[in-house]
Amino acid sequence: MNLSLMAPTPLQYFGALVQSDAEFPLLEAAISLAQDDYPHLDVQQVLGEVDQLLARIRHRIPADAPAAHKLRLLNQFFFRELHFRGNVNDYYDPDNSYVSVVLHSRRGIPISLAVLWLELAQGLGLSARGVGFPGHFMVKVNLPHGQVVVDPFTGQSLSREELSERLEPYLRRHGLLDEMDVPLGLYLQVAPSRDIIARMLRNLKEIHATRADWPRVVAVQNRLLVLLPQAWDEYRDRGLAHAELGHVSLAAQDLDTYLSQAEDMLDGDIIAARLAELRRSLM
Repeated sequence: MNLSLMAPTPLQYFGALVQSDAEFPLLEAAISLAQDDYPHLDVQQVLGEVDQLLARIRHRIPADAPAAHKLRLLNQFFFRELHFRGNVNDYYDPDNSYVSVVLHSRRGIPISLAVLWLELAQGLGLSARGVGFPGHFMVKVNLPHGQVVVDPFTGQSLSREELSERLEPYLRRHGLLDEMDVPLGLYLQVAPSRDIIARMLRNLKEIHATRADWPRVVAVQNRLLVLLPQAWDEYRDRGLAHAELGHVSLAAQDLDTYLSQAEDMLDGDIIAARLAELRRSLM
């Protein structure tokens, strides 16, 4: 029997990882996103490399060290010694979203850096989680005497004033500045692992769509729909990408799914017209 025929495709492997919210392997799922561009990537090897980093930092910290001390040493190790930081020179390079590349280049975007940092923090026993802050992913750690929010792009710990200042452009853009004061904590909610992977995929989708790289858009959309099977907008977007590639039948199928399932759509007439056009071309 040819065992290679039994190996799962990258998409099947990803689907197996993200089946359950209760046992969602965030780091492994994040690493696997690179397999569309790097089909020979060894995910287990990358996991092993992160484990080696965790072992290095663990050796330096007494088991009974207080959480604040662990956090301080982790940030020193991750940001100052290993020099992980944001890629300010080429922010929109897709490689910035691939944890396997970021692990070696030490450059990424906030969310990919956060995934690595969280793995180390949680491995040290810190109560650390990701935060889907508008426009800029953050991490936070609960300590006995309060909460620390860290910008994984710079390693900076942010005060409430600094967070409010960063939030202001988002509130202004959405017309929320004149509303009742919205508690800052509303924007510091924990991001579930599934949401983190969805955000990483949507970052990649936007990058590829901006470059009109439709094959890669479709590959990302395939993962998004495995991750979020009822994200009807993603059917629309995949259908439009298929149409760009001339995959008329697949495009029509996706747009039909969107029109039949999505509620409160604002673009229904436009999509219906596009679907009719595709069906005419099929005939």
